[in-house]
Amino acid sequence: MNTAMNFLTVLFVFLLLAAPSVYGALHDRRIDRQIRRARQAQDAELHTHRAEFAKVA
Repeated sequence: MNTAMNFLTVLFVFLLLAAPSVYGALHDRRIDRQIRRARQAQDAELHTHRAEFAKVA
């Protein structure tokens, strides 16, 4: 019984220490996806404007 309680205590402390790091990593991944989508949209818009300019010119 004492061994199980020690194991749970260590696991709990580990989770307390690891949780902010995991949360931060997931947050960074979300921000990276948003930046990637914004760049793709910007590149598509730039490509569209270039194509329209080529048609006019």
